[in-house]
Amino acid sequence: MSQQAKLTRGSIPGHLVTQTVPMIIGVAAIMSISLIDAYFIGQLGPDPLAAISFIFPISVALTSLGVGVMVGINSVVARSLGAGDADQAARRANLGVVFATAVGVALGVALWLLQEPLFRLMNAPDNLLPLIRDYMDPFALAFPLLLVLMGFNGVLRGQGEAKMSSFINIVYAAVNWVLDPILITGAFGIEGMGIAGAAWATLAGWAVAVVLAVVLVGRTNLPFNPALIRAIENPLEPIKAIVRVAGPASFSNAINPIGLSVLTALIALEGQTAVAAFGAAGRLQSFATVPLLALSGSIGAIVGQNWGAKLPERSREAARGAGLFCIGYGLVTAVALVLAAEWFAGFFTDDPAIVRQFARYLEIAAWGYAGFGLLIVGNGILNAVDRAGLALAQSCARVFLVMLPLGWLLRPLWNSDAIYAAELAANLIGGLVAVLIVRKVLAGKPGGAHASEPSESEKGQTSVS
Repeated sequence: MSQQAKLTRGSIPGHLVTQTVPMIIGVAAIMSISLIDAYFIGQLGPDPLAAISFIFPISVALTSLGVGVMVGINSVVARSLGAGDADQAARRANLGVVFATAVGVALGVALWLLQEPLFRLMNAPDNLLPLIRDYMDPFALAFPLLLVLMGFNGVLRGQGEAKMSSFINIVYAAVNWVLDPILITGAFGIEGMGIAGAAWATLAGWAVAVVLAVVLVGRTNLPFNPALIRAIENPLEPIKAIVRVAGPASFSNAINPIGLSVLTALIALEGQTAVAAFGAAGRLQSFATVPLLALSGSIGAIVGQNWGAKLPERSREAARGAGLFCIGYGLVTAVALVLAAEWFAGFFTDDPAIVRQFARYLEIAAWGYAGFGLLIVGNGILNAVDRAGLALAQSCARVFLVMLPLGWLLRPLWNSDAIYAAELAANLIGGLVAVLIVRKVLAGKPGGAHASEPSESEKGQTSVS
């Protein structure tokens, strides 16, 4: 195994802690951006707030594609390091960053050209389209920066550099925190730019984060050196290795927002109070599950490096430890949220009807957090061992075979409780299925058709570093 594959040595529980804790901070920082954007845009009036509501699902879906690319780079880098081929890891890391940049340019141009028909398809009213364009023009043109950032984060995570990756995310978020009030509403004698200011704050955050990422990656064993790409006779082989994970991972990340959007449409049939409670509780839930999301991001490097090093028992030990954390944390969090549901609701509203619905949602849905954690951590493990297709399949099954059918069938009988119960069932069944699939995959031996050995086009190139 490679000496650079530091996660193949030492305590697995220790690695789980040191890789996940920084991720928790970084994920929380990133998730805070949308809340701060919404707060300052809300001060501009109802129209800008409505415009950003149309923009939000598009930005989430595009970011999901970027996360998928990051996961793909993470996977191939971790397995190459674990297999002891640091030169291959360096080539694939650099090619991954260039590939991420190309994807970002293509998506950004497409978004800029297609934004009006896209938002008309979403039934955005004519009066909001100018506001949407004010935001989307700079966002779309700067979108490649986000993919570059994702590429570098994938290289860092594949090496087990969770602290560096999280520090970049914190800096990116901090730039947004500082610039949002200045660029959106105006401050310090600077006239606010309205909704466009939020886009420019995001752009500035990406730019600063990319510069920082280049510096930090340069301090690792896999610095950015595009000249290494010329040593690859057939770049399609490593690109295929990245896409084999990145493609399914992108869709896996996008499926949950799609499912929640459909549930929101169903619960809208129960009235505005139910929708408000569902949305507010969902924002609380997003923060409550940050440790689970962080663990799903950190587990990939640990499992991937050990799987690539042909140390399957260490990979299984990491999976067991992560699963036990999901169950323990999920149950403790559920108890806390159920007991304090009305107190938490007070942060969002003082409307008694919304408070009751908010509490009812948590009383039912919160008991599925452990299962949700098992599912997303299972996805992270499957992506790490090059079984991203299975991760996508179980994510699709959770949403399209359990959550949406149950919500649709039970709503006439149980009203809004049916939506909450459908989410609970989807998380519990999804978590159980994920455990069974991961156990079966990790019971096998590392290697096979999707292993990290160099392709014929890469052999003979190990002298380049």
